[in-house]
This record gives sequence, structure tokens and C-alpha cells, in this order.
Amino acid sequence: MTHSPRSFHTVWHHATVTRARREQLSGHKGAVVWFTGLSGAGKSTIAHAVEEHLHQLGCHTYVLDGDNVRHGLCGDLGFSIEDRHENIRRIGEMTKLLADAGIIVLSAFISPLRADRDRVRRLVGADFVEIYCRCPIEVCEARDVKGLYSKARTGEIKEFTGISSPYEEPDNAEIVINSVSMSVEESVATVMACIQVRGIIASPKMSV
Repeated sequence: MTHSPRSFHTVWHHATVTRARREQLSGHKGAVVWFTGLSGAGKSTIAHAVEEHLHQLGCHTYVLDGDNVRHGLCGDLGFSIEDRHENIRRIGEMTKLLADAGIIVLSAFISPLRADRDRVRRLVGADFVEIYCRCPIEVCEARDVKGLYSKARTGEIKEFTGISSPYEEPDNAEIVINSVSMSVEESVATVMACIQVRGIIASPKMSV
């Protein structure tokens, strides 16, 4: 879906407090760490665990969770392909603003379509880190305490990713986490190592 701007006669206002100054104050770079995968693959669990680790290191962070965002910003959207496009477009724009504020954004969304994720990658630029939480659908179903998969199997929930709506695996994710064989602690360590290598957090902040 191509988004057609409707806000005319607007001019971007450049602030005197720049992103570089915000990052200098924070002691780390702003970034978007994007977790993708099926429902039940461990995205939110790992994202929150990474945030806890970063918070204890004194970093400025925020987790954007799929369900939480759909309670407000995207509460008017359903789960059609068109609405999924718009959902990720809005989230992408929001993560860009938060990263510009010097925040490490941890976004946990199924984000099933490769083109939508790649669009956010282009929007954010070099500070976008994609993490694919890989998990077989039968394991995701076994973990499903909400019963969403069973409802999707019976047709009670329409357009459910992995059942009646597609999920496209990433082609170029920076990290692939096997959430069946890797513990949460191992997953967090892998993400933190990537964040350090990418220069989002300086080495002194990591050596605690």
C-alpha cells in the first residue's frame, strides 16, 4: 500500500537540540531493535528482558509491543493486509522519532510482511537492527496461553498470521534467535553483543 500524504503546506522544523547532542547526554546512540516472528515466538519476552538489561546499565529505552500499540495509536486498524501495512508504517515512523530522541527502541511486532519490515529499515537507516525469533508454529501453538491459535484453527479469528495469513521470514536479519533451543538469557546475551558491535552502546557501558 502506498501512503499518500495529506498534510500540505508543512515545513520540517529543525531543533537546536540535535540527535547528536541527545545521544551525547544519554551516553549511547538511538536505535531501533526490531523483533519479528510468529505469535508465541518469544518476541515480547526477549525484548523486555533486553530492556531490563539495558535499563540496569543506565540506558534510555522503550519497548513497543504489538498489542499495546493496537490499544491506542493503531486502535482503528484491523488485520487485513492493507491494515497490516498501515500498522507497520505508523510504528516505523514512531520508532524513527524515538530513535532521533536518543532512545533505544525495542519493537516487538509480528510484522509478517518482508516489504513492510524493509520499509522501516530504509526509514530508520543504519541504526535499524532486525531480530528474527524463529520458532516452529507447533511450538508457538503449544505456548499459546490466550488460545488464539485454536480460535484461528476453528475460524473464530480471521486473518491470523501463520494460519490464515502469511508470515514471510526475513532475508537479511542481523540476528536469528532460535527460541526453542536458546534460553532467554542466551538470547539477551546475543542481542546485547550485537548492540555493542554496532556501536549503539560503547564498550565501557557494557563491561559491568
